[in-house]
Amino acid sequence: MSIRVQTAPFDPGAELNAVHAGDLSVGAVVTFTGYVRDINQDESIKELFLEHYPGMTEKALAKIRAEALQRWPLIDAHILHRVGPLSLAEPIVFVATSSMHREAAFAACEFIMDYLKTRAPFWKKEQTATGTHWVEGRDSDTDAAARWDTTDKETR
Repeated sequence: MSIRVQTAPFDPGAELNAVHAGDLSVGAVVTFTGYVRDINQDESIKELFLEHYPGMTEKALAKIRAEALQRWPLIDAHILHRVGPLSLAEPIVFVATSSMHREAAFAACEFIMDYLKTRAPFWKKEQTATGTHWVEGRDSDTDAAARWDTTDKETR
């Protein structure tokens, strides 16, 4: 699976089983599954639409995956992201990292999610009772991703 961007729904349990798939070197698999919530910033959500830029999106996800594989001793890293119209409670994103030990798998999974929220070209449009609007990025997501920055901040 490694990188997939798709409109079709997916089963997180089946995706998890595919990650391990009898690989005896895997000692840990950490996953994150994100779902469409019914409320965002105190407003009821009726539907979510995820837009992306085909080709560019996959390249960005591959770059995030490659960086995770470089930073931690992973066996593999998988990213599955939905686009298009999404109903409440549907899974949006699935990230799985596998390694021999849990520490690398936990850190890499968190890193991938932080970078997906801030560096992947996805745009969210919410349908609410008051109309349709694009969702702005959050400072908390930017702050979470910044902690992974390994460049010397004093030389900038």
